[in-house]
Amino acid sequence: YIYIYIYIYIYIYHFSQKDLTNLYDDIRKELFVSKEELKSLCDYYFDGKGKAIRPMIVILMARALNAHSNRSGDLLPGQRTIAMIAEMIHTASLVHDDVIDGSDQRRGKRTINELWGEKKAILAGDFILSTASMAMARIGDNTVVKVMSQVMEDLVRGEFMQLGSKENENERFKHYLEKTFKKTASLIANSCKAVCVQVNSDPEVHEIAYKYGENIGIAFQLVDDVLDFTSGASHLGKPSAADLKLGLATGPVLFACQQFPELHAMIMRRFSSKGDIDRAWQYVLQSDGVEQTKYLAQRYCEEAIRQISMLRPSAERDALIRVTEMVLTRDK
Repeated sequence: YIYIYIYIYIYIYHFSQKDLTNLYDDIRKELFVSKEELKSLCDYYFDGKGKAIRPMIVILMARALNAHSNRSGDLLPGQRTIAMIAEMIHTASLVHDDVIDGSDQRRGKRTINELWGEKKAILAGDFILSTASMAMARIGDNTVVKVMSQVMEDLVRGEFMQLGSKENENERFKHYLEKTFKKTASLIANSCKAVCVQVNSDPEVHEIAYKYGENIGIAFQLVDDVLDFTSGASHLGKPSAADLKLGLATGPVLFACQQFPELHAMIMRRFSSKGDIDRAWQYVLQSDGVEQTKYLAQRYCEEAIRQISMLRPSAERDALIRVTEMVLTRDK
């Protein structure tokens, strides 16, 4: 799978390379501040070593939509800015998540809260968000501001949802998928919609862009939840079984409940009793929870393909279809 993933990534990157070049340099320019320590914190994750999956999807969507709307040439400046804003919001959310979770590792290196402390990490995340908001306002489109502001609301609501568990077993999976949308997919869905409203006034086309982002985002997180059980820490750049340690019941655990009902009690106490994490881990691996979660991710990818296929053919539209393969074959 790793070779398939690399091949697809290189193929997709080819179509967004021009617009991704200097993306992190431009983000660092946006974040420029004279106070050296704050600058170091804000620049820490914008080192150009990330995969830039979100801005890549946004740029491909912008170009596919421009082709659909018979608009040739380069991206609108506002479209590229939205790709930057998406990466800034995502990174700020990671900084805040690491504080909430007490994480000491992110992307294969020590977290900001581990190096500089929780207070400074929170302030750095806030500063990145405020800078993203300023960049958003400069685009000068009220609809774009409204669409992208929804992302920030969803992130907070999603984090609150993650702090609680549903007692009703039937509501638990719905709660999980809604939380997954708010924490992960909303950013991609609304960023795709934001680049759309700049070139196309048709609400049906806006919906295509949004639905593609929503489905690809949920699939991405489902695969991430699978990797927590199937990948080692060296691959993920973070400790495996991290979700169980945080008391979170993700897709593989919820599916495993069907075969091992004793997991329900563990979920309600958030795996806090001695031995809960190890036993839950074993139950998941003995069940078909991982396979069912992979299958669900595949279904979401199929819906993403169905949506994007409604646009006129273009190289970028086809690249967005290939993104679904990349999501399903990634191993970190």
